[in-house]
Amino acid sequence: MDRLARCPRNLFALAALLAPSLAVAAAPAPPQPEQARWRAEATRVTITRDTWGIAHVVGRSDADAVFGAIYAQAEDDFSRIEANYLTALGRTAEAEGEGAIWADLRQRLYVDPLALQAQYRASPAYLQTLMTAWADGLNYYLATHTQVRPKVLTRFEPWMALSFTEGSIGGDIERISLSDLASFYGGRPITIASEDTGPLPREPRGSNGIAIAPKNTVDGHALLLINPHTSFYFRSELQMTSGEGLNAYGASTWGQFFIYQGFNEQAGWMHTSSGVDNVDSFAEEISRSGKTAAYRYGKAMRPLRTSVVTLSYRKPDGTMAARSFTTFASHHGPIVAEQNGKWIAQGLMWKPIPALEQSWLRTKAHDLASYMKVAERKANSSNDTLFADAKGEIAYLHPQFVPLRDDRFDYSKPVDGADPATDWHGLHTVASLPNAINPQVGWARNTNDWPWSAAGPDSPKAKDYPRYMDSAGENQRGVHADLLLTDRHDFTPERLITAAYDSYMPAFATLIPPLVKAYDSLPASDPRRAKLAAPIAMLRGWDNRWAADSVPTTLGILWAGQMWRDVGSFILSEQINVPRYIATRVSDSGKLDALGAAVDQLTRDFGDWRVSWGRINRFQRLDDSIQPRFDDAKPSIPVPFASAQWGSLASFGAKFYPGTTKLYGSSGNSFVAVVEFGPKLRAWAVTAGGESGDPASPHFNDQAERYAAGALRPVYFYPDDLAGHIERRYRPGDR
Repeated sequence: MDRLARCPRNLFALAALLAPSLAVAAAPAPPQPEQARWRAEATRVTITRDTWGIAHVVGRSDADAVFGAIYAQAEDDFSRIEANYLTALGRTAEAEGEGAIWADLRQRLYVDPLALQAQYRASPAYLQTLMTAWADGLNYYLATHTQVRPKVLTRFEPWMALSFTEGSIGGDIERISLSDLASFYGGRPITIASEDTGPLPREPRGSNGIAIAPKNTVDGHALLLINPHTSFYFRSELQMTSGEGLNAYGASTWGQFFIYQGFNEQAGWMHTSSGVDNVDSFAEEISRSGKTAAYRYGKAMRPLRTSVVTLSYRKPDGTMAARSFTTFASHHGPIVAEQNGKWIAQGLMWKPIPALEQSWLRTKAHDLASYMKVAERKANSSNDTLFADAKGEIAYLHPQFVPLRDDRFDYSKPVDGADPATDWHGLHTVASLPNAINPQVGWARNTNDWPWSAAGPDSPKAKDYPRYMDSAGENQRGVHADLLLTDRHDFTPERLITAAYDSYMPAFATLIPPLVKAYDSLPASDPRRAKLAAPIAMLRGWDNRWAADSVPTTLGILWAGQMWRDVGSFILSEQINVPRYIATRVSDSGKLDALGAAVDQLTRDFGDWRVSWGRINRFQRLDDSIQPRFDDAKPSIPVPFASAQWGSLASFGAKFYPGTTKLYGSSGNSFVAVVEFGPKLRAWAVTAGGESGDPASPHFNDQAERYAAGALRPVYFYPDDLAGHIERRYRPGDR
């Protein structure tokens, strides 16, 4: 019997010993059959909250662990669970009003409730059992917390779990433009956030992952850095253990019953958003006759599939109304836009059952071979993976859902849907993908950049693969990571944590010299020479490192941010490297004027441009609203690290909000963990803010200081670790 099999039983035995007679809260009489089932499930589950409020869930079976884990999630932040499933099911407008109807329609082009119900019935028996336990856990939470008032979802059905099967920050479907969709199906464009279209550029979203082989560590144990960059409070931190071999710890996206980024005793996995091009647009040539429409495919005309989608929405007076849409689809996918007289069909992965299976089964993988076996389901479309295990194996793995295509065509733009040669021709085998498995260099990493530098000299070579394997290119975090990893053989967990918070921002090594040169070239009569003399002198001597007490950090980031806003929308539309474009394409005068604007802003807001970075760059959590709000008059915490755009591995996506003179973070480092796979696993972690979404909870913001300092806390993975750090132990439904 292996260690993974032994540990869950030991942990369950400990929980049973310490809490042998915990009473379940009485359900209203007379109990319905399902209420009796819920209570029976609850008796097989123990939830232990450690002193950080993190739930360690133990169930007799995997299904029991799912029941307890989702119940614990609901205790911590039910509103975010409901919000995620309103999005996944295409029902957000029922809570938020007609303005959300286009996002709902986009979802419903793929998510058909009747189809999901049929897929639930056709799914493997073990998966049905897990989905039923998931729904039972949420429904039992609502039944035992009658003070909670859901906006829409007063009952969860097992099939709903198939609507939300992987927990990345932005699913493939989000690549479909809501404005284009509204123009096509609504006959009018809509106004969407300027961050999506310009002039405000979007803060980079994604993650860092680093795997270190034993040859590069002091103690000969593999190490893994788990560092997702998402909107804050996007995931729950918890542990799920069962008597069936499950013992997974990490970050679970609110409402999902699997650990999305995390580890078990023998293996760990970190997902980073990939630049693979596997979501394609096909321009269809359309012929219409009355209410019917057909599209050209080769020499033939094929009828478009049509479907009527009816969406409910909440009116301003609180009553409900509905709108119906006749949607169209070709064999390439649903029609989502019209461009240059052709209808655009969107092809993307929609494999709910294999996707949910892959997300669940990988949490029980015990080594690289078993992880790769799970990956053969080819239902991971948007995530690169960094992997490490107790055997010392490490890997960078490319997303497994990659359609085979004719590389003559540029799939980064709409291709001719009438040409059969542009079709997808099955999927690449996992072995044919640009993976880096056990690289000789002894490390693998990804920072949402291309795979061609995932393992230094042992990286896959771009010339050996179709160009659609990557559309992201390189980025400054990748440059930074390579500097930290190359020729290092002395890693310990502590040194990997230090590397994760290394303060260097390589973008400024590119950005500052042209600025200084532009200043030095100014004629003596130019008024900017006197005005910018002191700021330029400060930046000239800067080491390009962030620090809370650093004035040049403030000056450099506000200056670069001004240029980013000026050119950001163009850069995003052309997929250009932001720092490089600023350095080489913004005029000398533009660079100097942007610095002058930054100096003026600081002087206006603070009385002097000499403002330390920690004074202006702040973490603040006032409430649990999904759209955050900030207030300069309320307490906040200085944060030394900065935007990932400039190459900071520790990411803090901060900006000014209406009425604020300080920058407040709402995305970036959201969960950070370092794992050592030795004879006994060791791990350290920190979460933005805290585990609970309740402002009245002591765990609403108890990790904020640690988060800002990069001070990871020990993870209580084993019963011996947890002993002495227990806040409470109970069964679901206890009062």
